[in-house]
Amino acid sequence: MRKYATTWISQWDPEDERFWETEGRFIARRNLMWSILAEHLGFSIWLLWSIVTTKLPQVGFSYTTEQLFQLVALPGLVGSLMRFPYTFAVPRFGGRNWTMASAALLFIPTIALTYFVTRPDTPFWLMLAAAATAGLGGGNFASSMANISFFYPDRMKGWALGLNAAGGNIGVSVVQLLTPILIGFGWVNLYLVSPQGAAGLYLQNAGIVWLPLIAVAVFGAYRYMNNLSSARSTFRDQLVVIKRKHTWVMSWLYIGTFGSFIGYSAAFPLLLKTQFPAITVGVAFLGPLVGSVVRPLGGLLADRLGGARVTFWNFVAMGVATVGVMHCVDSQSSAGFLVLFLILFVTAGIGNGSTFRMIPSIFREQKLREAKASGSAARAAAVRSAGIESAAVLGFASAVGACGGYLIPRGFGASIAATGGPHLALEIFLAFYAICTALTWWHYLRKSFLIRRVPSLVHSRV
Repeated sequence: MRKYATTWISQWDPEDERFWETEGRFIARRNLMWSILAEHLGFSIWLLWSIVTTKLPQVGFSYTTEQLFQLVALPGLVGSLMRFPYTFAVPRFGGRNWTMASAALLFIPTIALTYFVTRPDTPFWLMLAAAATAGLGGGNFASSMANISFFYPDRMKGWALGLNAAGGNIGVSVVQLLTPILIGFGWVNLYLVSPQGAAGLYLQNAGIVWLPLIAVAVFGAYRYMNNLSSARSTFRDQLVVIKRKHTWVMSWLYIGTFGSFIGYSAAFPLLLKTQFPAITVGVAFLGPLVGSVVRPLGGLLADRLGGARVTFWNFVAMGVATVGVMHCVDSQSSAGFLVLFLILFVTAGIGNGSTFRMIPSIFREQKLREAKASGSAARAAAVRSAGIESAAVLGFASAVGACGGYLIPRGFGASIAATGGPHLALEIFLAFYAICTALTWWHYLRKSFLIRRVPSLVHSRV
């Protein structure tokens, strides 16, 4: 058995069962483990401001409610934009190499937060710029998912991608659980900044605590991860996915699933504080937690039942839950609001897994259909081409979907500023879920479409 001591692996064929059982499985798991750690830290730092922002008024920052929502929203926008270059970086530089670089970049937002949260006289534009750097953490997901998709055979992609994504997504819950605790302890402060905490809060701890963990992630990627030569491609080879119709359809659907998850995760603490002050912000971590835990379940259900079926009914459930949230806002039912919002998080998590499972199947089946009349060499080339394109689409869709991290908090902020409540924003989100439901049925569930356009998709459970 080759140990693959070198950083680059020249021969990699996970579809070969003998290779997979003797060598591939162990190497794939090792890369997956360190990928999850780096992605987990990326998500944690991406959503740091969702909790820190709720505490800024207590330590002397005089920002308006709409400005606070802007601080929460901007990292989502920057993270969405960063996912485009991060997507194309893995085939260009190698998965190991880019995991090291992207993890090291996380030092920037953590140090920036550590410094500025102790200075209440910081002008809003400068604080907004500091918050924007947290978007670097949002980019990690695209490169991580694209990288892991190359390591696993098609039959296991749903579970592997779901596990990788869940390990990252749960970073949102971890940061929202730990940050309120950590900022209350003066001993965590390493005296890099003033050790005095206004109102008994040490907001700088929210940045300091991640610094050693980032260092561990960088070292782990350097020491234990690999680059795959078979995953290398040019920017031009990857850019072709922009011309594919399914790239745009799946990107739109991913706004509805992952965009909802990250957008609600960012807005939930501040939304609770403004609409139901009696509910402690400390419970906000429950939403991202349940949404992250069920994400692998979405991939597993898609493996067994078909991604399109799971996605379709999941959007129906998201619409129903949104109607319930609107009713609870109108009736000022705090318990109902919390329960139904948790259901929204669950459905967003399941949808994340099912939509991502659809992408590799769609592109693999299309490429194999094109090479059906050719020989084995052409089919092998088609599989490799499908892998390159689906990895690019995974990253591209994640970038488009992540814009929900900006649109949802900004939507809530604008709705509250204009009407005094979030009802208008929720109505818009409900209409969007209805569109996603219709698109899923039209493109992937209509029997006439499947038979006429992509007949093999019926059996591959897209």
